[in-house]
Amino acid sequence: MEGIPEWYRGRSVLVTGGTGFMGKVLLEKLLRCCPDVERVYVLCRAKRGQASQARINHIVKVPAFDKLRKEQPHLLKKLVAIDGDITLDSLGLKPENRKLLVEEVSVVFNGAASLRLEAGLKSAIENNTVGTKRVLELCREMKQIKAFIHLSTAFCHCEVDVLEERVYASPANPQDIMRAVQWMDETTLEMITPRLLGPHPNCYTYSKRLAESLVSEYANIIPCAIVRPSIVCPAFKEPLPGWVDSLNGPVGVSVAGGKGVIRSMLCHGENRAEVIPVDIAINAAISASWVRGTNSISKSEPTQVYNVSIGDVVPITWGEVLERGRKISYDVPFENILWYPNGTIRTNRLLHFLVVFFLQTVPAYLIDFLFFLARQKTFMVRVQNRIKVGMAVLQYFTMRNWYFKIAKARSLTNKMNERDREIFYLENCSYDIDEYLRTSMLGARQYCMKEPLSSIPRSRRNLIIYYWLDRVTKIALAVFVIWTVIGWMDSNGYALLQLHNLQGLPIIGSKMHQY
Repeated sequence: MEGIPEWYRGRSVLVTGGTGFMGKVLLEKLLRCCPDVERVYVLCRAKRGQASQARINHIVKVPAFDKLRKEQPHLLKKLVAIDGDITLDSLGLKPENRKLLVEEVSVVFNGAASLRLEAGLKSAIENNTVGTKRVLELCREMKQIKAFIHLSTAFCHCEVDVLEERVYASPANPQDIMRAVQWMDETTLEMITPRLLGPHPNCYTYSKRLAESLVSEYANIIPCAIVRPSIVCPAFKEPLPGWVDSLNGPVGVSVAGGKGVIRSMLCHGENRAEVIPVDIAINAAISASWVRGTNSISKSEPTQVYNVSIGDVVPITWGEVLERGRKISYDVPFENILWYPNGTIRTNRLLHFLVVFFLQTVPAYLIDFLFFLARQKTFMVRVQNRIKVGMAVLQYFTMRNWYFKIAKARSLTNKMNERDREIFYLENCSYDIDEYLRTSMLGARQYCMKEPLSSIPRSRRNLIIYYWLDRVTKIALAVFVIWTVIGWMDSNGYALLQLHNLQGLPIIGSKMHQY
């Protein structure tokens, strides 16, 4: 079997979702490690007055493409934007562009999706399910199609205790759901959504599950594979250690926790952290396309499925992640923190609510009130509301234990030659969890928050100030509570004692017992 770069030689690739976090890593990896690829087309819509090609030109200037720009800048010319939108009929493609893709493309990566976990049913179905169908219809016309890789999520089968690497039966006919959201009004959809979702915590996982069913329906005519990453985290090694440009998932939590904005999170500390570095997820997707493209469609297994997570390779709990991450956040603190970052995870919902109310919500209103008095723009209540929505969705996944079988994904390495195992590394990696968590924290600090590494010494000095301020505040609060209780006892204790003594008198006692 020829190697992965050789298999891609002379082929043209179509990528949807190329402007997202995973999409950028995919584009960079394809160009840098499969340099003989003919073209990499990116389905992209104009946004905020910026044309699609201008958006792609801007993307290749981000740090993820630094190595490619310095060492192989000519390869960036193979990156071509195609005006289109997964939410439009026929993907919004111009006839000439559709003809171009049908004639030239032989590999398709479908990564376009709405990642808003709080989105309503109509938006989620339109983006994640109908959008997938439109891409599949395009692939059906392609004359040279060799592999269609659908990027799904390992959490789209919430009721399954052990997720196997296979297609599961759909809870509903995707065609029926897609038709329903087209003609139903928002009020009706909102009413029936809970019944449709069943065990699903949100419309995102439900719509992705329906999309998998659609892929399996086309698998007899299109060579398909489904790649299910778990929670995607910053890069392990490539394109840069710790690179990330999205605050979704654990990255957002770590930033908010490091800034002192989050004080409590619902999470079982002993539950396994099912996460995957973005570069390993992309290596799995590229490897899966190669395996799918070099094997004929099997009647017994028309759709190849790969679960991608490090749970079996590097088992670690959320509690361990918190403790290790906390130590690292003290060593490389963020700039402009609001309070000393010592939040923690809890399983008691009442205690969690009280901590959030008194240590997050109340301070947010107080800070905004002070800004209002100073005639400055308020922001803290808005930030806390966004955190509340995001945490409500994320905590569903951290309060449950998940187990994903990953044997097929791990076996992708066995099919590679020695060179490709090094380039498209999967489970053959040597992990240092502490080092990875550190680079992830630095990546979030540098690439998401735009805080230079040179500010770390100053941030450490500020952290010491906040530490003592936190301690003094807690001592003052404890003293205030004790003083209040003692004062109340002084003013009410004597009266209670007198009342108790009076009850011993015949007349008073008999009157008291009447009540």
